[in-house]
Amino acid sequence: MDTCVFTLDVEDWFHILDLPSTPPLEQWGPLQSDVERNTRRMLAIFRQHQVKCTLFFLAWVAERWPHLVREAVADGHEIASHGYAHELVYTITEQRFFDDIRKAKDIIERAGGVEVKGYRCPGFSVTVETPWFFDRVREAGYVYDSSVFPGNRGHGGLPSAKPVPHVIATRHGDLVEFPISLAATLGRPMYFFGGGYLRFFPYWLVRRKVKEVLAEQRPVVFYLHPREIDPDQPRLPMSAKRNFMTYVGLATTEPKMHRLFNDFRFTTFAELLSQVK
Repeated sequence: MDTCVFTLDVEDWFHILDLPSTPPLEQWGPLQSDVERNTRRMLAIFRQHQVKCTLFFLAWVAERWPHLVREAVADGHEIASHGYAHELVYTITEQRFFDDIRKAKDIIERAGGVEVKGYRCPGFSVTVETPWFFDRVREAGYVYDSSVFPGNRGHGGLPSAKPVPHVIATRHGDLVEFPISLAATLGRPMYFFGGGYLRFFPYWLVRRKVKEVLAEQRPVVFYLHPREIDPDQPRLPMSAKRNFMTYVGLATTEPKMHRLFNDFRFTTFAELLSQVK
C-alpha cells in the first residue's frame, strides 16, 4: 500500500473538543458558520490537483448543508461519517454512541445519495475503556473504521493497536480498521500527518516521514478539518497550550496541501478496502 489517503473531518470552527468554551449542541444553530466556505475551498484544491479524498462528514453539517455532500460526491470523493453530536466516545454510554452513529449514517446517505461505508469518531477517542466500540460500529452498518490512534494522545488512543490496516472480527462481522499513521522518530512513534502536527512541522520533515512510512508498505493517512485552512476563523477561549496546537500554522495549511498533492499519490479508503487482509 504505497499510497496516501487524505481525509477531511467536515465540521465547523466551534466543534473543537473538550473545552469549557465549546458550545453544546443545542447552541450550534444560531452561530456563525464557516464550514460551507472552508469546505468549498478544500474541494477546489482537491479539484485543482485531481485528487480523490475521503470526507468524514459530521451529520449535523450534512443535515444543514446537504449540497456540500452532493458537491463532494459529484467530484468523485468518498463520503464517510463523523457521527452527529461530536462527542468523545469515552464520555458517553454505549447506547448513546450507537444511536448517534446509526442516525448519522442515515442522514449522510440521504444527503449524498450514496452508501456510507466508513466511520471516524471525534477526537480518535476510542480507548480501552470502550471495548464495545468496534462491535457497535459494525452493527450500525459500517464496513470500516478510521478511529484508532495507535499511541497515547490527549483524547485517548490505543497504544497496543496494530499500526497498519487490519481486519477486526466483531460479533456482527468483519470490520476493517485504518489506523492513524505514526512514524518512528528517535525510537518512538510520533505523529506528523494531521492537525496541529502537520501545520507545525516543516514540510521537508513531513515529506521525509511520508517516504519512511511508504517504504514500510503502509499507507499514510492524513487528516485535517476545513477550519484549518482559515487563519481568520473565530477563536474559542482555551489554555495557552491548546491555543497553540489549535491555531498554530494555519497559514501553512494550503501551501503544504499543494506540495503534498504534487509529491505523492492519493486515493480513498474505499479504494483500499479490498487490499486489507
